[in-house]
Amino acid sequence: MHGPSPDILHPFNGEPHTVFLKNVITRPTIEVGDFTYYNDPDHATAFEERNVRYHFDFVGDRLKIGRFCALAQDTTFIMNGANHAMTGFSTFPFNIFADEWREGFDPATISDHLRGDTIVEHDVWFGTGATVMPGVTICSGAIIGAHTVVASDVPPYAVVVGNPGRVMRLRFDEDTIERLLEIAWWNWPVEKITRHLGAIRGADFAILEQATAETEIS
Repeated sequence: MHGPSPDILHPFNGEPHTVFLKNVITRPTIEVGDFTYYNDPDHATAFEERNVRYHFDFVGDRLKIGRFCALAQDTTFIMNGANHAMTGFSTFPFNIFADEWREGFDPATISDHLRGDTIVEHDVWFGTGATVMPGVTICSGAIIGAHTVVASDVPPYAVVVGNPGRVMRLRFDEDTIERLLEIAWWNWPVEKITRHLGAIRGADFAILEQATAETEIS
């Protein structure tokens, strides 16, 4: 075995501030890949309760986070259950507070506007206090700046900052990004990742290409 087991709860020298996130998830509507971690000095193990908001089973949306993602403290996912009806004069959710206010309520006034699953692919880095809105897809290799509000899809290897979040730049040229997505090192067996760490975290793309070729024929 190379590297830490993805099944360890506290992979950072046993310190409680960091968890491999999949090991604290209990809901079947949340999926997290191996080695994705969450750092929070106060509530690392409470991510599911504190950081995934308005996630109701009856809505049916899912949160999917891939492998090797890094989530800083207070990274928050707002799910579709936060939506209110916007077809009338008021957005107040009368129907949830009293039986007599449920009469005549049409669930379609909310459900017709839901945006579906929230998806984070692989190797995405979230800065402190980043917020992801419902139904967003964040593609592999993206960086989400601290306190950014992500309200629309993020392309691969984009750097996104602000509120609303906007793409400031791409981390690499388009040809390099396309090849990186084809390589998809996050899907390699851990032993191969360990063997080629220098190529993965190095700045010389030629080295990564060479390492990939060796991996493909191994």
